[in-house]
Amino acid sequence: MERLASIDCGTNTVLLLVAEVRGAELVPVVERAEITRLGRGVDRTGRLDPDAIRDTVAVLARFAAEARSLGAREIVCVATSAARDAQNSAQFFTTVQDAAGLTPRVISGEEEARLVHGSAWQDFGAQAGGSGTLAVLDVGGGSTEFTFGDGPIPRGRRSLQIGAVRLTERVAPADPMRPDDLDRLLAGAQEAVKPLAELPGFADLGSLRGGHLVGVAGTVTTLAAVDQQLPTHDAVRVHGSTLSLAALERIFEAMGRLPLAERARLPGMEPKRADVIVAGCAVTIAVMRLADFDRLFVSDRGVRWGLLQDLAGFQAGGASGAVSPGASPVDDRPPSP
Repeated sequence: MERLASIDCGTNTVLLLVAEVRGAELVPVVERAEITRLGRGVDRTGRLDPDAIRDTVAVLARFAAEARSLGAREIVCVATSAARDAQNSAQFFTTVQDAAGLTPRVISGEEEARLVHGSAWQDFGAQAGGSGTLAVLDVGGGSTEFTFGDGPIPRGRRSLQIGAVRLTERVAPADPMRPDDLDRLLAGAQEAVKPLAELPGFADLGSLRGGHLVGVAGTVTTLAAVDQQLPTHDAVRVHGSTLSLAALERIFEAMGRLPLAERARLPGMEPKRADVIVAGCAVTIAVMRLADFDRLFVSDRGVRWGLLQDLAGFQAGGASGAVSPGASPVDDRPPSP
């Protein structure tokens, strides 16, 4: 069977997917994720931190070596918000090429949104039925992507310059957070997501109008794991589960009252995400309130899946592909971003 690999180098997390193409189906062989926070400080300095480059390159080299050892015919690697924004991205790319034999491709926020939407549509498009619309929300570290449509290609999409890391660094909350810190996180998130309302058709998306929302990647999967109080990340229990707006508002208040050390020990929490998860929750809440959704479906997949669907010809313009359900045969990763 042909094997392909994708690596998503995000602001907060690097993710690897190796999958087999079996007919019109992608079957995961291995998935990995490691938080390196490539985008630490980029919002303030406009530059990638040398330590962040070192940490991220080491993970990329390890992931590329594993993909090759598993027989991946091709490895596609993309970089997102942090690499888009940083003035010294060229230094990062040169180092990656030397250490990992990869040349990451910087993708725009709009392209990131398209890939995420295509991935979500494969798993959740049937939820929209014949008359509903599927909306997809990806709260990353440096940016947030929102799409909607009635097929694998979105008819509305927007990438916003806000994410869990970026908002946390802008607010710089105390530890433990004060009530005004929580207020500022929500206010900052609500202000940042306002441009979504300008998208034609946005006002008709909400739950009461038959629309369905999918939350993709690490912020939402971590919140789902915390809501379920999972002792360890379980992709089977997280992927396809639901989170209500009321539950997210409760989790936001509860996590915000805890000191960081206690928040990091919550069941379901990935410790390296504990310092930015409250901000990520704020962005999720802000979008759901603005779009009038009372719940969302949780997806444990995202850009890396969209990349392989494109590579295998399963997105629009290619074959009608499917994604094999369930966790990977080897899946020892923390929640993905």
